[in-house]
Amino acid sequence: MKKLYLVAFIFVALSHLAIAQEGDSPLDNLPDYITQVTEFGERADWSHDGKRVLFLEKTFGDVFELEIETGKIRSMTHHYFHEGYVRALYLANGDILLSGASNFNSNDPWKSRDARNTELWVLKKDLKSAPTALGVHCKEGPAVSRTKMNIAWALGSTIYAGEIDYESGKPKLKNWKPLFQSAELPAPAKGWDLETQNFNPKNEKELFFYAFGGQFGFNAEVLSYNIEEKKFTNYSKSQDTYDEAEGIFPDGLSMLIESNRHRTSYKGMKEFLTLDIYKLKLDETGDVERVTYFNENPEYKASNPVVSDDGRYMAFQYAHAEDPAGFGRGILIMDLKAWEKKKGKR
Repeated sequence: MKKLYLVAFIFVALSHLAIAQEGDSPLDNLPDYITQVTEFGERADWSHDGKRVLFLEKTFGDVFELEIETGKIRSMTHHYFHEGYVRALYLANGDILLSGASNFNSNDPWKSRDARNTELWVLKKDLKSAPTALGVHCKEGPAVSRTKMNIAWALGSTIYAGEIDYESGKPKLKNWKPLFQSAELPAPAKGWDLETQNFNPKNEKELFFYAFGGQFGFNAEVLSYNIEEKKFTNYSKSQDTYDEAEGIFPDGLSMLIESNRHRTSYKGMKEFLTLDIYKLKLDETGDVERVTYFNENPEYKASNPVVSDDGRYMAFQYAHAEDPAGFGRGILIMDLKAWEKKKGKR
């Protein structure tokens, strides 16, 4: 992943985004079913009751929580010193799973996002103490069960799963084990890099993840692994596009993905920078439906969508196309019910 960031910055510096064109910001013409709720932040996650959204201030920053009804924002990590975080997710009991490095070097920041340095921690919801390290490292984002204290994460070419236990008074990881390695994946994703994403809310033996690689290194497929049957399923089935798994719907029938399917002629870095949000059916047809149009102006992109537990709302972020992967410039919320009514009238 470090190489990917380096390539991204070199590309931007040399080309100054050749794909960019003049045009309005998508924030200037938001449809009435989308509301911007913060002017900063990235990587949102819904509370289980749908009343709050957890998000990062920035990559390697603090963690904040937004109360939807009042718009009030509070810090979750100001009460102790830390080196910044790259993920924050609600656990089933309301505590927070954090991902971040123990040390941060501003002269070489991306090391703190590297799997060799990024660790998993549990921050108790009472916010009375610093988080507890779980003793494992994690590549990019972990997957968290919405109903059980189970988590999964990638490290190297392997995906692991385990359970967070509180018997000793402090959270610790138990019964954790490797599930599979990248070399076991079916073609075309065999040997590609891995990142976990979600457990299926209707069948938590099914773990969703995505694999990325391919000819240009910028192709990605959405897959799942059945932990009991030890079986892989490829849901995106599109070898020539970038399809990254994101938030899953509570009925387990669809999930949101980041994709460049509207710009299939773009290859390499251009492909990676031109993302919007799509809805992917989890029926093995590979059918998708476009949800956002931020990349109609190729200077912008929408990414990192998550769905509330009642399936009514999507939280996501917007960014400039040249921003590093996962970087956000503000959190927005889409009313999915209103979108369903109006999407055909766009």
